[in-house]
Amino acid sequence: MDSTNPRMTKQQVCRAIRDDIIRGVFAPGQRLTEDTLAESYGVSRVPVREALRTLEAEGFAYSRPYAGTFVAELTEDEAADLLEIRALLEPLCASRAAQRRSPEQLGRLKELTALGQESVRSGRLDDLTRLNSRFHEVLAEASGSSLLAGLITQLGWKIAWVYAVELPRRATDSWDEHERICAALEARDADLAQRLVTEHIAHATTAYRLRHARPAPSGAGS
Repeated sequence: MDSTNPRMTKQQVCRAIRDDIIRGVFAPGQRLTEDTLAESYGVSRVPVREALRTLEAEGFAYSRPYAGTFVAELTEDEAADLLEIRALLEPLCASRAAQRRSPEQLGRLKELTALGQESVRSGRLDDLTRLNSRFHEVLAEASGSSLLAGLITQLGWKIAWVYAVELPRRATDSWDEHERICAALEARDADLAQRLVTEHIAHATTAYRLRHARPAPSGAGS
């Protein structure tokens, strides 16, 4: 969390709190107080109050009368819905992106992939949620559809929440898959790009479902 930036905008405050919820800094059910958050992020209570309203509308938080605002918990049914919706939307984005992407967008996707792979090699796993979300946002933007891009951006925040616990296990494979997706986009191969993204999502979905099908051994890491 950033405690030294009093000039953060309300959008930046919202993103910072959302990112910390996704990363598990704030646990499900934990109370989010305006005073504590304002002190933690080095801002006034006003942008924090507005951020909490936004996060509640997005489903990352909920409020109870006379009790305050709390971190929401993603249910299994909600996670299943998100995974199914993602599996329908993102392959379409990839197919369109292979035909419509600009050189700048392709370059950005390659740059994000390189940053992700370097973060895996150096063990900076905390960076991966942000880099992964941005990769899929740029992929959606490259589709040339502002509607798809908007849907994927909103969906991506929740998908990051679903997958956050899988990062250490899936990190290497996931970023290698990103590299192959970039190659398909560079070749402007729409069918291959669509197939690779479909497989990429299927692998991530399988990892998530296997993890939640059985409890991890006591003391095991993610």
